[in-house]
Amino acid sequence: MKPEEQAREQIDEQLQAAGWAVQARDDTNLGAARGVAVAEFPLTTGFADHMLFVDRRPIGVVEAKAVGKTLSGVEGQTAKYSTGLPDLLRDNAWHTPLPFLYQSTGVETFFTDVRDPEPP
Repeated sequence: MKPEEQAREQIDEQLQAAGWAVQARDDTNLGAARGVAVAEFPLTTGFADHMLFVDRRPIGVVEAKAVGKTLSGVEGQTAKYSTGLPDLLRDNAWHTPLPFLYQSTGVETFFTDVRDPEPP
């Protein structure tokens, strides 16, 4: 198994432990739980490792990287994903661009709230 695949498995477990319903893209049921994380979600700007939905509305993305990857360098990738919602979802999003961006190795997680005017 590749290191990034190992990270995805750990992230899936962590999302489930936090109460998210983790689903494969082909088996998506946004009504399965209040929080749903859909794996390998297609966007107009690429594929997010996980698209996060709360109450059936998109709210954020998670990008998985191998352990040892510098996560601050991946923030631009998730920022690009946050603006790539398909038309069908854009009007239903909690915020545009999506506010919550996560980059994670499964061991370390970097978080950005794009609404923060002065991020740390």
